[in-house]
Amino acid sequence: MLKPAHFEHVFSDATPAVSPQVTALARINNLNNPRLGITVPKKRVKKAVGRNRIKRIIRESFRQQQHRLPNIDIVIIAKTGIADLNNQELNLLLEKLWKKLIKRCAAD
Repeated sequence: MLKPAHFEHVFSDATPAVSPQVTALARINNLNNPRLGITVPKKRVKKAVGRNRIKRIIRESFRQQQHRLPNIDIVIIAKTGIADLNNQELNLLLEKLWKKLIKRCAAD
């Protein structure tokens, strides 16, 4: 997702999946595929290298899981402490969040 209107659509009526370092918000879309939006604020991760690493890992994890996801728009919001996770820990955390979103969106 690239446009602010797409993000606002998700924020207006979202299904959350929360962890201490990441919040994932999802909403059903009318497309034939899931979409991803990522926000990693400077306030949470100071250096661009760190923000880019986190976004790269999130995108790769989404790419690997998108065939399992329903047709939803997902916004991933980084929280304090995400920069302290190594790549493996972040991947495990994202795996749990994808599973939560699959269950919660299927229930809706």
